[in-house]
Amino acid sequence: MTSTGPNPAAARTARMERATSESSVLVEINLDGTGVSDIDTSVPFYDHMLTALCKHSLIDMTVKASGDTHIDVHHTVEDTAITFGEVLRTALGNKAGIRRFGEATVPLDEALAHAVVDVSGRPYLVHGGEPAGQEYHLIGGHFTGSLTRHVFEAITLHAGICLHMNVMAGRDPHHIVEAQFKAFARALRAAIEPDPRVEGIPSTKGAL
Repeated sequence: MTSTGPNPAAARTARMERATSESSVLVEINLDGTGVSDIDTSVPFYDHMLTALCKHSLIDMTVKASGDTHIDVHHTVEDTAITFGEVLRTALGNKAGIRRFGEATVPLDEALAHAVVDVSGRPYLVHGGEPAGQEYHLIGGHFTGSLTRHVFEAITLHAGICLHMNVMAGRDPHHIVEAQFKAFARALRAAIEPDPRVEGIPSTKGAL
């Protein structure tokens, strides 16, 4: 595993490569971007979700991943989420001047998802509300519904953030997943944005 960042020449950027016997992943992000994405994980529906994450968080992201998808897409999906979490944590640096908290409720037709993010330095995920059986749906021929929670688990753990995600409504499995990714994106965007009224690190402890 190799990583670089933050890059002082381009504020709040980071890059990491992660290679195992199961996958090879490269992730590069710019937190102060415009939502430009270059995504190829070899898992089409996951590409769609990560592209939505970029677009609605305004994080520029390059993701190149390959792995043992002939066995299952699980390893490639998980390792990409791990790497994104690590890169996010690196790009955030000491988190001085950010809003820290973000919240968003996002609809997608009949689906509705609510996300709350705290860039706390303490990884924690609360995930609920998906309809019974959502975890068994195979979306796009590759992505199993259970991977949604697993992706958020990996991101929160490796980024050191707290995420509360609740599915408030939904019927179509695709919509249920996509609403969650978009809600997370919008909440994350708010949480990592600079707040001009914040001086230093937004914590009474002096560290996040």
